[in-house]
Amino acid sequence: MLAISITANLEQRMKIYVGNLPWAIDDPQLEELFAEYGEVNSANVVMDRETGRSRGFGFVEMGDDDARAAISALNETEVKSRRLRVSQAKERSRERR
Repeated sequence: MLAISITANLEQRMKIYVGNLPWAIDDPQLEELFAEYGEVNSANVVMDRETGRSRGFGFVEMGDDDARAAISALNETEVKSRRLRVSQAKERSRERR
């Protein structure tokens, strides 16, 4: 019998919703905004499929503690004349409208 030992980073990750983003913000800029609070695993601005333009919101994934710090610090802050809405993302229902 072969025993395998795997060491993994077991820190929980949190997905963060970022709303009311300025239209000019892209993925790297969103990541940069959150990187001040810890390691960013992913940062994505949601784009309209037809126009290719930002839909004004996005998602960031970070470690749980870093995410809580970022939410606390960035919610209701102003970026490029837009007041951000930052919160823990809610699970999306599987049902499509």
